[in-house]
Amino acid sequence: MCRSIHTLYNIEQPATQAEIHAAALQFVRKISGFTTPSQANTAAFLAAVGEIEASATRLLAGLRTRAATQKPAPGDAPVRGRTTGTGRQSSME
Repeated sequence: MCRSIHTLYNIEQPATQAEIHAAALQFVRKISGFTTPSQANTAAFLAAVGEIEASATRLLAGLRTRAATQKPAPGDAPVRGRTTGTGRQSSME
């Protein structure tokens, strides 16, 4: 569904809050169909991102496993410091 959302649990380096936020943002973008919402939709869009980010943070904090920590596959590694296609940080991140 969202190819740029990567596994954030049970990896060598725990997910940062920025990575969780980026995943929530990508999820809301996918669901809403908006890359950047209009002024009329910004409040609802950002509220959804915040709620999903909070839920994901709780989920990651509550998960337990006996499995060994995984080294992410080269294409599946969380991307730290992601930029937009223009080389700039996204304004919604």
